[in-house]
Amino acid sequence: MGSGMEVNKNKFIEDWRTARENLELSFRWTRRNIAIAGLFGIAVPILLYKGIVREFHMQDEDWGRPPRKFM
Repeated sequence: MGSGMEVNKNKFIEDWRTARENLELSFRWTRRNIAIAGLFGIAVPILLYKGIVREFHMQDEDWGRPPRKFM
């Protein structure tokens, strides 16, 4: 029933898969990589935290409660 259905490998997909599996061997820290890691690893979480805390403080202010303490 499944005879004669050989799989044709796509060279580009196989190259990408091989590069992805061996990424830790070819990765180098550059200024760009450090900037991206700093942005998404430090700046974005801090901004999200500050925005969430601000929202909670605004709710406390609306209801006449003292602001909650976080951390």
